[in-house]
Amino acid sequence: MPTNRNTFSFLARLPRRAASRAVHRGWSWAQRAGAVTAEHPGRLRFGAIGPGTRLAFPQGTVFGEPWIELGAHCVIGEQVTLTAGMMPDLDLGADTVLTLGDGVVLGRGSHVIADTTVTIGSDTYCGPYVYITSTNHSYDDPHEPVGKQWPRMEPVSIGPGCWIGTGAVILPGARLGRNVVVAAGAVVRGEVPDHAVVAGAPARVVRSWDADKGWQPPLRTPAPVPIPEGVTPEQLLALGEADEARNTP
Repeated sequence: MPTNRNTFSFLARLPRRAASRAVHRGWSWAQRAGAVTAEHPGRLRFGAIGPGTRLAFPQGTVFGEPWIELGAHCVIGEQVTLTAGMMPDLDLGADTVLTLGDGVVLGRGSHVIADTTVTIGSDTYCGPYVYITSTNHSYDDPHEPVGKQWPRMEPVSIGPGCWIGTGAVILPGARLGRNVVVAAGAVVRGEVPDHAVVAGAPARVVRSWDADKGWQPPLRTPAPVPIPEGVTPEQLLALGEADEARNTP
């Protein structure tokens, strides 16, 4: 009797397994078909989208795309919001409002809200759920609900080569230099110099680069050893397997 019950249970699970496989295959197909590229823009008509750039499916809220320019080889994760203007279907004039340089990465769930000019430099990487905005609520009138007061707008500029950690917020008027590191959860406003590390809310500089002294305060971990020139991916894989074999009891 137990054997029969096990058999019936196994047979009952077969349709569930088949349905699960079908759902996963269908979702994989949708992710491939729904991704946005220069060759396959779907309904989105960006002002420019460079070769090799890909917006993963499903996309977040996207509007004002004629005033959005994306460089080459950008990686835009799932559910990323990209907006130009305060609402859809506005005429924003002749100039680009939101610009992403080549090789920009925006992690899953990030938002870039450009009611006025927002520029993100080439090779800037953003972790998931980063929020970049050129607009903030004002609360000048103590008798009027904050949400009904006209917002303030200031351009945002993020230099090339930056790293912006998970959940960081870049506020209106922020101006980040080259190769700036923004710690996870930091709230950044104002100017940040080149080669600085900022953390906290509001963010402050916690480490900076000096041409004579190097990083101050000094880094606590040694620099990574670069991969020698000429090493192929196959050789790296073989080294990794050899190292694993040596560490296996």
